[in-house]
Amino acid sequence: MADLPGAKPVPLSQLHRAQDRLSFLYLEHCTVHREDNAITATDARGTVHIPAATLGALLLGPGTTVSQQAMVLLGECGSTAVWVGEHGVRYYAHGRTLARSTTLLQAQAALVSNRNSRLKVARAMYAMRFPGEDTSGLTMQQLRGREGARVRRSYREHAARVGIDWQRRDYDPANFEAGTPVNQALSAAHTSLYGVVHAVIVALGCSPGLGFVHTGHVKSFVYDIADLYKAQVSIPVAFDIAAAEVADIGSATRRAIRDRMRGGAFLETCVRDIKTLLTPEEELVEYGPEAFEDAAFAGADVVMLWDDNGRAVPGGVAYGEEL
Repeated sequence: MADLPGAKPVPLSQLHRAQDRLSFLYLEHCTVHREDNAITATDARGTVHIPAATLGALLLGPGTTVSQQAMVLLGECGSTAVWVGEHGVRYYAHGRTLARSTTLLQAQAALVSNRNSRLKVARAMYAMRFPGEDTSGLTMQQLRGREGARVRRSYREHAARVGIDWQRRDYDPANFEAGTPVNQALSAAHTSLYGVVHAVIVALGCSPGLGFVHTGHVKSFVYDIADLYKAQVSIPVAFDIAAAEVADIGSATRRAIRDRMRGGAFLETCVRDIKTLLTPEEELVEYGPEAFEDAAFAGADVVMLWDDNGRAVPGGVAYGEEL
């Protein structure tokens, strides 16, 4: 049989787990191509090689040109490719999942489709933000009110810490530079956080659109998970950058977010939290998070058929009798 046209896919064994990857890399004003299993970025200063299998998200800014082969490699490696506008405040696309089973996706869909289980997960998300507090009896309205107060308090505390004036969160999505320096930094920081969280969600095989707190948007689950970390990651970084009075707020903020994620093992934390939220506690205890992840990667080329008696049967089998 003749070989299939095109480059061979990257072997699954060569791909890094989501929590072991680089968080994100931002490129602008360059040509992005592929050389073997590396992404290359070329401008007037030369060429840089980027191992695609270790990358979580590649942010493609203004002036970037990307080849078809580069996108093929990113897709095969499960790396999120994100086209962003000026200052990196919007993102649009993602790669394929690293998982080979739909275990987490099915769990997510089942949990979000039932009112009681959805409320339980939403409460668990808020409980992660309020350590030591009991959220089990609170309504969604009460949880939203408590969260709003927590975020406003966080803004005031960080403004006082760095010694800058703070009024309120105010920004125009269509005009980045119209905002105050701290609002610009917050927009850039949150967008970088969204991009990395999006990459983790997709890598695990979950749906970015099936949110528990947020709803009705294709990135609802991205916003759900990102909100778990804003108070520890994007908000303090944004106020630090605003106080430093840097020339390029967007670029300085992205670098600071990347440094914060690298130092705090962010990807590992994000992966663990998503699994904890979507997996019954007794299942995690019995099998452990590593075994659960191995199960999601098992059976790379096995497609099963749904059966209404609650079990799955192998695909690729002729079940009907010959006539």
